[in-house]
Amino acid sequence: MKTWIWQGQKITYTTQGDSGSAIILIHGFGANLGHWRKNIPELALNQRVFALDLLGFGGSAKPQDGLYTFETWGQQVADFLREIVQTPTIIVGNSIGSIVALQAAIYCPQLTQGVTLINCSLRLLHQSKRQQIPWLRRESAPLLQKFLSVPAIGQFFFNQIRQPKTIRKILLQAYAQPAAVSDELIDLLIAPSFDPGAWGVFLSFINYDIGPLAEDLLPLVTCPVQILWGELDPWEPIDLGRDYQKFPCVREFIPIANAGHCPQDEVPEVVNPLLSGWAQRCSQANSPVTH
Repeated sequence: MKTWIWQGQKITYTTQGDSGSAIILIHGFGANLGHWRKNIPELALNQRVFALDLLGFGGSAKPQDGLYTFETWGQQVADFLREIVQTPTIIVGNSIGSIVALQAAIYCPQLTQGVTLINCSLRLLHQSKRQQIPWLRRESAPLLQKFLSVPAIGQFFFNQIRQPKTIRKILLQAYAQPAAVSDELIDLLIAPSFDPGAWGVFLSFINYDIGPLAEDLLPLVTCPVQILWGELDPWEPIDLGRDYQKFPCVREFIPIANAGHCPQDEVPEVVNPLLSGWAQRCSQANSPVTH
């Protein structure tokens, strides 16, 4: 594990591989770079692979006054490309990491050869989308946010969420491959939740219902985009994700059979070749999309 100081804050990252094009892996909410443990060694056979913990997650700093937004995380990744990677890169993100990947590609187009979105977060609780969801969920979400903002209540809820049995139950909902919900996975997700400041990150994000959507960012991206989507994702329905194919920058939309929200962890034997092949094609083409 390596450390990079960004805007005065400790950021943890790892790297593997010493030849080929560069690829950086961005985790989703509540996860960390360990979520890519099944992908990094395989990808590193042909690429220089980087994975980092976003501010507020994993081993990275969790400042109480941190601004946990996609703009912040996008700037973090863009600066990482400039300061650490320093070569044209493929940015890969899972879930909310997909939004971060798009934001970073916009902030640092000169070092972004391509982007891969894996089960991109649709952000269905975003203020602009609430009218599209069922009435009960639409009305209850703001009440729940306000309820959890009470420190005693929110901390109690957070303590329950980070229990192994709770994490396992959540993962079994999100994963289509129960065997992938291992003790190792649960341990690596839970450990950072005991760091000072972790509760504040959780509270900040559950109240975050503004900011950019994928459909806001895709028109601004000037590199090719690949989209991978687990067909059985209960959180981010693939039928809604297919709408992203209308954007000119999207070159591939590939459904992943027998996978849920995190296909890179559920079926890495399927996802790794897709990522590696995409990275090689983008590196060879190296041509921006024109609008």
